[in-house]
Amino acid sequence: MKPVRTLAAALAQGSLVLDGGLSDQLRAQGCDLSDDLWSARLLDDGPEQIEAAHAAYVRAGAQVLITASYQATYEGFARRGVGRDRASELLADSVALARRAGAGVAREIWVAASVGPYGAMLADGAEYRGRYGLSVRELERFHRPRIETLAAAGPDVLALETVPDTDEAEALLRAAEGCGVPVWLSYTIAGDRTRAGQPLAEAFALAAEEDDVIAVGVNCCDPSDADRAVPLAASTTHKPVVVYPNSGETWNATTRGWVGEGRGEGPLPSPFSSDRLHAWQRAGARLLGGCCRVGPTRIAEVATLLDAERAGP
Repeated sequence: MKPVRTLAAALAQGSLVLDGGLSDQLRAQGCDLSDDLWSARLLDDGPEQIEAAHAAYVRAGAQVLITASYQATYEGFARRGVGRDRASELLADSVALARRAGAGVAREIWVAASVGPYGAMLADGAEYRGRYGLSVRELERFHRPRIETLAAAGPDVLALETVPDTDEAEALLRAAEGCGVPVWLSYTIAGDRTRAGQPLAEAFALAAEEDDVIAVGVNCCDPSDADRAVPLAASTTHKPVVVYPNSGETWNATTRGWVGEGRGEGPLPSPFSSDRLHAWQRAGARLLGGCCRVGPTRIAEVATLLDAERAGP
């Protein structure tokens, strides 16, 4: 069932817990994600695994589930011999699977339909560089069909996420205009700039006057970079902030592996300490969770910390 409140209304009343890295839970379930479609392959080959992964985050306390459509594109499916009609069904299924995983629990669960960047379709790490050599109009044409299909499936919000540069942000916002579903815009960043090197204040400002944008922020970045980005997103846009960084490790697109300490599970690591989460909240964060290498254990601890704050002294 769809939640009673809109997501925007819920954000006006307080913070919500996002889920973590869907791929991390799928790997924990024994799924092979070595295909170029990554987790999106399982929309066709193993939808029950995707629903189970979403359900694991629901049990952990997540209130917003991000669908398995990040790397699901018409072009990517076509390379696997999946026709356009079937690809549309799979995109719609991504929303239905998340909705089903959240059904029957005693709290509201919102579904965010993931719209990943053009670079995710290339499956070569280009989403961490941006500047693909395409115009804004070309990127808009790429994104629009998938956005229209996902919007028609009835999510609560479109997650325009892991956006590496302002050209793609502009294209995504254009493609989503008039789709009938609110959006959040979330950049992947390095320091105080987008991955393509643009100042974050300029990047966030693109969404400041967009009424359909209900939150702006960052994901798939180092938590320390999020510390600086959250207050900047809030002051630039005067909108709720969405923040879901990685565990603190770094992805090497060449070796297709993570560099740094393995901090995805185990005792709560410093990147998601109580002080940091509450500092993000004070700065304007209203959607808080994790991205790569952040699994259900981590999200459960985030949920516990935020629940304790809601309960008060």
